[in-house]
Amino acid sequence: MSQDSFRMFKLAAQGFCCTQIMMLMALEDEGKDDNPDLIRAMQGLCGGMGRSGGTCGALTGGASIIGLAAGKGNAMEQVHPKLGRMIAELLDWFDETYASRDCEDIIQTKLGEGDAYPVKCGSIVSATYYKVREIMAKYIVKEEEEED
Repeated sequence: MSQDSFRMFKLAAQGFCCTQIMMLMALEDEGKDDNPDLIRAMQGLCGGMGRSGGTCGALTGGASIIGLAAGKGNAMEQVHPKLGRMIAELLDWFDETYASRDCEDIIQTKLGEGDAYPVKCGSIVSATYYKVREIMAKYIVKEEEEED
């Protein structure tokens, strides 16, 4: 088991869902402090938004991580010029990889309010997290290096 897989497993065992796990890992990887308000807000996207089975929480979590890195956070900031392109690339990859954006279609399980997440969710969260990091490295890190 890779270190990231172990981190995800530990967070899931603590009761965090897909979107929360992704954001907690992103904050940690970026060296940012814990942000309980943000993590609580991410829970609304779990299980396809409120466990409705709609848009996969790994996908919305990934878009949220990109937004955290490249979105506008206050009146003085500017949106990264390639924010839309980064999210479009994530969407294209997700569509090609899973053939659906809907949680219940992908995991082939009907989610209820208190149900546990299927094991399949772990691999989806992991793959999506790595894709998000790859996309961000391509557009954000690369451009920062070019500016130096």
